[in-house]
Amino acid sequence: MSRFNQQIAALIFILSGFLIAVQAKAALVDDLQDGQHILLMRHADAPGYGDPAAYVIAQCPTQRNLGDYGKKQAKAVGNWLASQGIQNAQVLSSPWCRCIDTANLLNKGPVKIEPALGSFFDDMSLEKKQTKALEALIKSELGKYSKTPIILVTHHVNIQAYAGKVVDVGDMVLVRVNKNGAHISHAIYPSPKI
Repeated sequence: MSRFNQQIAALIFILSGFLIAVQAKAALVDDLQDGQHILLMRHADAPGYGDPAAYVIAQCPTQRNLGDYGKKQAKAVGNWLASQGIQNAQVLSSPWCRCIDTANLLNKGPVKIEPALGSFFDDMSLEKKQTKALEALIKSELGKYSKTPIILVTHHVNIQAYAGKVVDVGDMVLVRVNKNGAHISHAIYPSPKI
């Protein structure tokens, strides 16, 4: 292969990679505006495991909260979403402070607190009830905001119960849903590196 042909091949390779990236970007924002997709996000990094004994939902100091890395991570996710064409969204959060803080740091609009996104880690017997409540929430939100991206900030147990996937802190799951808000399929978007 001549040097000229090698350069042309390299240029075609680079351009095809760029086009794939542009299509992926357009695909995420388009999916989130088609009335059939939502974006689930696990809260950003909060050091530790579970919550301290006797924590109180309305009192952040009693809970496990975002650390410095988690705050940077949440802002990085918000910036990444903006780079994907998502400037504003309908943002809903679990009542846990680490989720509320993550949702606010995304900087995509006002955050609405939703009990259906709350963790059932302390009582796994609530899994089915909480998952049904999540489906009802998704159905309701898509009914009201079918053309607006919807971002739901929640916990790993909720995402695993709903979508069947274990995700790391700050990871996102694009979920295609049916008319009742139930999971059909999904794609995982890892938290951007910071």
